[in-house]
Amino acid sequence: MKCPKCGGEIPFYDLKPNCKHCGVNIMFYTQDASLARDAKRTELEGAAARMIIARVKAAFIGSKQAIARMVLVLCAVAVLALPFSGVHYTVPFFDHTYSAGLVGIITAYTGGFIMKLPSFLHSELLSRATLIAVIDTVFVAVLAVLAVIILVVYLLSFLNLTKGTKAIRAIALVGACVALAGQVVSLALKLTAPESSAAAVTFGFGGVAACAVWLALFFVNRVMLKKGIEPAYKPNDIKRREMLKKVRAGEVNLDDLPLPVFESEEEHAERLKALEEALKAEEEGKEL
Repeated sequence: MKCPKCGGEIPFYDLKPNCKHCGVNIMFYTQDASLARDAKRTELEGAAARMIIARVKAAFIGSKQAIARMVLVLCAVAVLALPFSGVHYTVPFFDHTYSAGLVGIITAYTGGFIMKLPSFLHSELLSRATLIAVIDTVFVAVLAVLAVIILVVYLLSFLNLTKGTKAIRAIALVGACVALAGQVVSLALKLTAPESSAAAVTFGFGGVAACAVWLALFFVNRVMLKKGIEPAYKPNDIKRREMLKKVRAGEVNLDDLPLPVFESEEEHAERLKALEEALKAEEEGKEL
């Protein structure tokens, strides 16, 4: 075995805690080096963790626009519960209302009614009203898929704030166009369809509300991109993260770095203040 300080040879049978060549305490000398290494690693890894937290904060609650975006993303999902349109079927021995909204579609599917819609399309009396309901159902389904996609992209947007915001803006614009197209198509069909007491079509607020929510979401993300999304990083945290990458890649030896690795004037003052408080507490404890 060699002494960790002077490199002198120490026989295996020499159980003394101190090196016979330089007199250093072998255990404590190694322990100090280990503590210093752990402190450096903690400094670098802590900076990387703080940067992730800063990006999460900037993405979700870092500004008024970010908070508004969070609300609108949730509204983009919730608004699908409102019906785009509804059809009330009144024929002998059958009276039923179908609502082309997410809740109505799920209810019709679980009750088996949605399987009857294809047969209604072949009826001259019910076909036009049923076509409007089917078209609105398709548009609601497309918006539901877009809502799931935008929710996933939103939750992952902190990984890359700019790219995530651009993706949400693009999806929001597509969603607004889909909601508007659904309303235009179904309204055009209703205006050209003859009135029928057997299948009365009514329009709900779902399409208008969805279009408004998705359009608002588009403009909020546009404002965020225009203003810029800058996380509030602590001084030197970017340098610490880059140094951590080099240490993990083996380009830099952790033992060769100073302690602290990087330190701003503010951090230096905080460290001295904490040290003074610790010494003061220790002195007060001795007096007692």
